[in-house]
Amino acid sequence: MTKQAPGTLLAFRDRDWVVLSSDADDLLRLRPIDGPEHEAIGLVPALEPEEPRLTQYDPPNPERASDIAGARLVFDSARLALRSGAGPFRSLGRLSVTPRPYQYVPLLMALKLDPVRLLIADDVGVGKTIEAGMIARELLDRGIVSRVGVLCAPHLCEQWANELADKFQIEAAIVQPSRMARLERRLPPNVNVFQNNQHVVCSIDFVKSDTYRQMFIDSAPELIIVDEAHTAARPAGDETGNQHRRHQLLRDLCAARPNLHVILATATPHSGVEESFRSLLGLLEEGFDSADDLNPRRLARHLIQRQRSDLEDWLGTETPFPERRPDEYTYLLDPSYRKLFDDVLAYCRETVAASDDRSQRQRVRYWAAIAILRCLLSSPASAASMLDRRRDRMSERDVNSEGVDPERHRAQILDSSEDDQTPDFIPTSALDDPEASLTEAERRRLSGFLSRAETLKTVEEDAKLRRCCEIAAELLRDGHSPIIYCRYIDTAVYVAQELEQHLRTEFPALQARSVTGSDGDSEQRREIVTELARSERRILVATDCLSEGVNLQQDWDAVIHYDLPWNPNRLEQREGRVDRYGQHKPVVRVATLVGLNNEIDLVVMRVLIEKARKIYRSLGIAVPVPVGSEDVLNAVIDSVLLRGRANPEQLQLNLEGPQVSEFHELWDRAANDESRRRTRFAQHGISPEIVETELGAIQPIFGNDDDLRRFATESADRLVRPDLAELADKGRNHPDVERAAHDILAMAFGDEPDPFVSRCGAISTDAVSLRTAVLLLRLRYTIRERGTDLFAEEIVPAAFRRDVGELVWLDSEEALGLMDQAEPTGNLRREARVDHVRQMLDVLQQRESWQADLVEQRRTELHEAHLRLREQIGGRAIRVTAHDPDILGCYVFVPDGSAVR
Repeated sequence: MTKQAPGTLLAFRDRDWVVLSSDADDLLRLRPIDGPEHEAIGLVPALEPEEPRLTQYDPPNPERASDIAGARLVFDSARLALRSGAGPFRSLGRLSVTPRPYQYVPLLMALKLDPVRLLIADDVGVGKTIEAGMIARELLDRGIVSRVGVLCAPHLCEQWANELADKFQIEAAIVQPSRMARLERRLPPNVNVFQNNQHVVCSIDFVKSDTYRQMFIDSAPELIIVDEAHTAARPAGDETGNQHRRHQLLRDLCAARPNLHVILATATPHSGVEESFRSLLGLLEEGFDSADDLNPRRLARHLIQRQRSDLEDWLGTETPFPERRPDEYTYLLDPSYRKLFDDVLAYCRETVAASDDRSQRQRVRYWAAIAILRCLLSSPASAASMLDRRRDRMSERDVNSEGVDPERHRAQILDSSEDDQTPDFIPTSALDDPEASLTEAERRRLSGFLSRAETLKTVEEDAKLRRCCEIAAELLRDGHSPIIYCRYIDTAVYVAQELEQHLRTEFPALQARSVTGSDGDSEQRREIVTELARSERRILVATDCLSEGVNLQQDWDAVIHYDLPWNPNRLEQREGRVDRYGQHKPVVRVATLVGLNNEIDLVVMRVLIEKARKIYRSLGIAVPVPVGSEDVLNAVIDSVLLRGRANPEQLQLNLEGPQVSEFHELWDRAANDESRRRTRFAQHGISPEIVETELGAIQPIFGNDDDLRRFATESADRLVRPDLAELADKGRNHPDVERAAHDILAMAFGDEPDPFVSRCGAISTDAVSLRTAVLLLRLRYTIRERGTDLFAEEIVPAAFRRDVGELVWLDSEEALGLMDQAEPTGNLRREARVDHVRQMLDVLQQRESWQADLVEQRRTELHEAHLRLREQIGGRAIRVTAHDPDILGCYVFVPDGSAVR
């Protein structure tokens, strides 16, 4: 048969179908004309005994005329079921989220690029996931890509899969070790897991492994989204670590697939290392990595970086970001706790001093000392756990076993800026290292420390825990639900148990639960958080396994830093879990616990935390700590505590010393550079008018929140289905809404009449002075773009009346107003309703080309809308061809008490 353009109506197998776009000339893709997209089929006409034939859509049957409520239900159902819109933004009918206007800007940038190579570096909490998802959905609906892949940290895979499915109708398979057996069992012969799944969300650390790396490069989807892309920047001077291997995977992928579309998403693209930043830019355009001087104008095509102040009132639409209110809460170690700290500190000084400064043994003992001190200051539970595990491992085998690189101990103990997720287990490796060479006397002292730490695990002996109880109680009284961040698993478990027990007297319904790296995979941790969120009074105690990339703003609205992070980047990551768009509280409370007679806390606070807060207050953005912060911190701790005298005077001298001053100056320069970069790449030059115009134009076509609420209420009442009332809260594009809309359309378009819904109806009303008919039209289009014919459709209300024998068309706003607001003010018998509908349909049938001007006007409006977008994004021209419209419904409004005219 002759190739049919998308949008053409065909009759086949006793059913009417609409032709969809197809990549293959010999394949005909069809969707039931009144059915959902998942019922679409593909067929090869040459192999079919029956040839599809051209057909027309039947108008409503006047004999089924109903009342206005049944008419509105069909009207709303038709609009809410629509998915493939015809406007310049093709994906709007499939978004189960209402994007803020500013979130369209990355989409506009992406549509200018071929291939898309974009770095989205907006602030934490602005909505980079939504921005990336919008681009993915739009590229799919334009036929530019057919497959989407996401590379992210293992603990974020499920969250990404859920976001894609729930908000963008993209069902993706999760590819990570725990799911591979199931995925591989489903594979056909000679097909790998990446080829077998249309869309995938992959653990980047799994994909970079030798087993799957080349397979992914060869079979990856056409669009790749890289989440937390800073963890895949090339680290300076490290060619063996995880971060380097991640970067090499992306670099080789981009080199092997020059037409690959890539979206990088990160709130911290610049870690202070220019080489690492350039390596990310090199994934966008290879020359960016090697150029001596970046061309800002050229880079601006690929980079968008905005802070909240740029977006709070963008396009006149207020975006309610919460206010972050940080407070510092101090405490004094109790005498028994302070005595243990002093004794442990003395022991650490002795063990470090007793070793040769140039030996590996000295470095191992240094890290062992830092590990003991950090665990002790976190909680007596972590200190006891560390010392207890060391005691259990003391054996001759330990002494004779090989040592390890001291850098491994450093990575365990510090909050490295290179790690995407700080380990939360107790750092025992330095104490376990045979290079530590502990004497019998030293072991006995450690055992004594263990016994003393065990006695401090109570609210009465632990001032830090008491202070946390006071803060948590204050937040609960004020209606907050806090997250308490701890460094170690043992501390989190201890704090959760003690808080729940201590606060239950005042808050009987309180539930406190810890979530740590020991609680299984990300899916299991999410289940714990979800279950806890159902409690009216709740406290979540977590380690940094929940500090990056996880969205917690729906159920939590305050943060307590129980343990100070030794990398202030963790401050922003922790607080950013709740301080983001979608937070229902106007103010997010942040409490930071600081020990006044705890020198290590004071060093961390003065060197790092206070400086980070000052920059945030000044610029409104968090600036990553410069490389070298760990060395500065270690130097101050080393000189004051392990090699000097821990007194206030010495501490103040070291905090004001040249090393700290130079470090702060470096951080200030980085902050100024970051501020300039955000100003330069905020994309203020992109005109918001195109977004404003098109968003306003789609409301009548797709329906809005008010239409959804009316649909949910009236369908529940009219069909006696109370469950349908819940649809009002699910959003227009939720699968349940689409399913209900299609079910109602099936009732209206079925062979048997339904008393509750109808394609036609008539009412007597005082809203009109002349008899007026509102047609519910489905307009079908073929849109030719980039050499491909695409199918598009839209639902358009059109109202007309007959005045002195002439057909007069009303504008679309009047048509919508009648459907939305007209109420019956008189009764019409069934026979009268049938006559009114039949007569108005006859008026159309008597005019052979009644639809010509109407369709051409709408086609022209659409073409102009596409041209407006082309003025913004460039690209080749498109062609819009309209098919004859389908009359889905005809609803007649008769002047109250008047005769038929």
